[in-house]
Amino acid sequence: MLSPQQVSIGLGVGTQPPLGRIALATRAARTARFDAVWTVDHFQGWFPQELWNRDMSWTASAESTPHAYFDYQALLGYLTHKAGPMQIGVGVTEALRRHPVLLAQSAMTLSHMTKSAPILGIGAGERENTVPYGIEFSRPVAQLEEALPIIRRCFESRGPFDFNGEFYQFERAMMDLAPAPDRTPQLWIAAHGPRMLRLTGRYGDGWYPTVPMPPAEYATSLAKIRDAAKTAGRDGRLIVPAAQLLVVVARSEREARRYLDTRIMRFLALLAPASLWLRNGQEHPFGRKFRGLVDFIPSDYPVQKIDDAIAKVPVDVVADNMLWGTPDVVRESLEDYVDAGLRHIVLGPASAAISRRSAVYSVRAVFSILRRVRRSANARLGEQ
Repeated sequence: MLSPQQVSIGLGVGTQPPLGRIALATRAARTARFDAVWTVDHFQGWFPQELWNRDMSWTASAESTPHAYFDYQALLGYLTHKAGPMQIGVGVTEALRRHPVLLAQSAMTLSHMTKSAPILGIGAGERENTVPYGIEFSRPVAQLEEALPIIRRCFESRGPFDFNGEFYQFERAMMDLAPAPDRTPQLWIAAHGPRMLRLTGRYGDGWYPTVPMPPAEYATSLAKIRDAAKTAGRDGRLIVPAAQLLVVVARSEREARRYLDTRIMRFLALLAPASLWLRNGQEHPFGRKFRGLVDFIPSDYPVQKIDDAIAKVPVDVVADNMLWGTPDVVRESLEDYVDAGLRHIVLGPASAAISRRSAVYSVRAVFSILRRVRRSANARLGEQ
């Protein structure tokens, strides 16, 4: 079980075909003694189909699509035996496409298949997975605020229950499936803004931010979560502080800097919120109100507009969107986050998308970095 008192490490194994690659990544994480593996929940991906080519990534081809995703719930069921003692989770789903009782039922079903409590990572959602499919996205945080106590109630209580909210109305509703003994699913919340941080303190077992922030901002946000937990009568120290971070790693700083200036890394920086750009004194090409991944729908942007924007992305903005450098530099950066309170680290080796050579090096380096950080950080924490 992931602990807020020790540093643990996780691996995003993907949710895109082929299935064998996901199984291989899961087995590799288990062999390397990782603590958790993570999937995602998408209908489509971030890359416009017209830009998904060899100029973007060596993994692209004319026949491939960046928009093919497995259903995460079925995939986690498939991974239960392969994961062994590792925790498995989704990072993250939402209660717009999936009813909160269904989310709870799925997580509790998984608890009977796994050796550790599954993790239901949940956030407010994104426009790309809702708006094109006719799903309302006008007040996602308000809807999540109603969904969270419903999910909690399903995890913890039996018998009929009522709920009279704006988005959900139940009358003597039943969800009597109980989780497996000692494996009640954990509820982790992808929170960034003040309201979401308060919800994490009230309902979360873990905090799973995905938007980059400096260690000092991470520590401040974590303090807000713990204050909200105290107000709700909970112990905020039991909430696992996590982060999903992109990393560009190379043999030298010069090579890493060159990776930052590639087409795919500049595109990823376009998906960062305008607030991150302003932190570097830059205006986001999509406007000051652009919230990054939350707002981006690939089909809403003409290819030429995206191409022009990619060409104008400053390298400093790319650098601020991820951890980067040699393995030692990345490891030192992660230790700064550990000092700020981070306890579960999930690294995404973004540099693996640049070339086959960088992929081999990046994956090996990330595995080594994570294990070294876990070992050294837990040794330091044990001395305190």
